[in-house]
Amino acid sequence: MPEESGEKTHEATPYRRQQAREEGQIAYSQDLGAALMLVVGAGLLLAWGGDLVDKLALLVREQLRGGYALAAAREDAVAQLLRHAQHVVAQLGPLLGVLLVASVLASVLQTGILWAPDRLGADLQRINPYGGLQRIFSLQGVMRLIFGLFKVLIVVVAGGAAVRRRWEDVAFCSDLELSQLAVLTGEITLETALWVGGALLVLAVLDYTFQRWQHEQDLRMTHQEIREEMKNLQGDPQVIARRRAIQRQLAMHRVADKVPRADVVVTNPTELAVAIQYDPEKMATPIVVAKGAGVIAQRIRRLALEHEIPIVERKPLAQLLYKEVEVGRPIPDESYAAVAEVLAYVYRLKGKTAPAPRAA
Repeated sequence: MPEESGEKTHEATPYRRQQAREEGQIAYSQDLGAALMLVVGAGLLLAWGGDLVDKLALLVREQLRGGYALAAAREDAVAQLLRHAQHVVAQLGPLLGVLLVASVLASVLQTGILWAPDRLGADLQRINPYGGLQRIFSLQGVMRLIFGLFKVLIVVVAGGAAVRRRWEDVAFCSDLELSQLAVLTGEITLETALWVGGALLVLAVLDYTFQRWQHEQDLRMTHQEIREEMKNLQGDPQVIARRRAIQRQLAMHRVADKVPRADVVVTNPTELAVAIQYDPEKMATPIVVAKGAGVIAQRIRRLALEHEIPIVERKPLAQLLYKEVEVGRPIPDESYAAVAEVLAYVYRLKGKTAPAPRAA
């Protein structure tokens, strides 16, 4: 049987998932972030790279034009360097900012907001040569090697396809001037990077899908693990069952002691039972002396029949008293009229005059 052989046949519980997440065990693809940054970076450079290069080239020309004295003071040189740094940051800042956002977004979409300080600690098993050889020559290691070779093949095919699209431009590049050749080289390089990044992005999505599936398989639990988790979180099931049995027995004893003193039992009609007692000489209002659901409700009705206590079916009243009134407490104000009607009915059955309940 699978349950007896210890096979993981059950889905992971929420507690198991939370515990694994706190330990840093999550589905994550490192290639997804790198591929996304490559695609975004190549796309931005293709769109704005020409303008960016022109502005940086203008800055370099102004510097090399000799507009500043060679024997400038140190303060002037520092101020000049800061101005150039500000210009470079102003031009490259938006590009780097978008790449940073793309990198963070790639991680957050995979893992969410995750804080796992335990993963920052030193793990000597990571530098164990024997453990490293086991990881390399394991099935997962072989699969990673095959996947890596497949990625290389995809990169070569995507790069070749990108260059082939511009093959005519490459064939006649000898007729171009140096500046035109530089522009063509930059365009072909960026287009090739975009194609390669797109191919890697598709592979990264597939890799992340596989990582999610593998993570779900690793989190699956055996029947024994689920029992151990329930025992740790809620206690031993046998102890809980024994405690509930004792509580049920105590409730039965209380019911057996209190129900014979009741004047009427209100039911719903089989699920709930509430025993009410009213002594006008000692009580200001009727009191709930016993209540119960299920087995206890059946016990209350049985005792009422044995002691010839009237049983009246009032569904709304029984539900209200069961939910709102504790045993030994008086009925609430909103139930005075309904309880008085029931008591009047019971007293008529006994041929007596029913005293009206009054507020304390």
